[in-house]
Parts: sequence; structure tokens; C-alpha cells
Amino acid sequence: MENLPSILTPDLGLLFWMLLAFLVVFFVLAKYGFPAIIGMVEERKNYIDESLRKAHEASERLGNIQLEGESILQEARRKQAQVLKEAADTRDAIIAKAQEKAREEGNRLIAEAKAEIENEKQAAISDIRAQVAELSVKVAEKILRKELASDAVQMETIDRLLDEVVVKEK
Repeated sequence: MENLPSILTPDLGLLFWMLLAFLVVFFVLAKYGFPAIIGMVEERKNYIDESLRKAHEASERLGNIQLEGESILQEARRKQAQVLKEAADTRDAIIAKAQEKAREEGNRLIAEAKAEIENEKQAAISDIRAQVAELSVKVAEKILRKELASDAVQMETIDRLLDEVVVKEK
């Protein structure tokens, strides 16, 4: 065993000094190193936990935003359908109003045409009556001239007409 280095076969003094150096290093590490390492590990753990919590919150917010977006989209679709329905109702009302106005205008034009036709008819009838009356007077004049050609016939006709007038008055 003499050939082996002293580190492999330590004597008691070397063990003491090695133990003392280990304890000093351990004490320094325990006093300053381990708390710093543990603090850094705790800080890293807290950072990771906080990051996970924030990621979870962000995921929840994203879910809420998606739900809110869907509800906004549904509301927009509902409003769009309502606006389209109102536009269709307005269009139908305008068409109905235009049709009613066209009917009224057509009825008015027909009534005006009928009135104008009636006026033209009355004017034509009046004109025909005037022409008939004029012709009747001309015919009667010619007949009377022919019949009353002599004075004796004229006197006899006058007496007869006077007698008829007097009889009617009584």
C-alpha cells in the first residue's frame, strides 16, 4: 500500500482538514449560496406560476372575447335581418301606395273622360236640337207661306187662333 497516493489512503489529519474545509465550504454555501440559489429557484418558480396564471387568464379572456364576438355577430345579423325586413316592408308600402295612387289617377282620368264625353254629348244634343228647331221653323215658315198665301185664309187662321187662345184662358 505504499505505492498508493496519499489521497486514496488518507491519514487522520488529512481527513480532519478535508472535513474542516468541507464544513467551511458547506457553511459558506449554506449561509450565502443555498439561499441565493433557493431564492432564484423560488423566483423562477413564482415567475413560471405567474406566467401560467397570466396565460390562463389570457385564455379565459380570449374565450370571453370569442363569445362576445359571436354575440355581437349574432346581434349584427339580427339587426341586419330587421333592417332588411323594414326595407322590404317600406318597399311594399311604397309599391302599394304607388299602385293606389295610380288607381286613383286612373279613376280620376276615367271620370274626367266620362264627364268630357257627357259634356260633348250634351253639346252635340244641344247643337242637334238647335238645328232641328231651325229646320222646323224654316219648314213651318214655308208651310205657312204656302197656306197663308191669300188674305182670306190669313184672316180665317187668325180668327181660329184667337178663339183657341180665348178658350184656353177661360
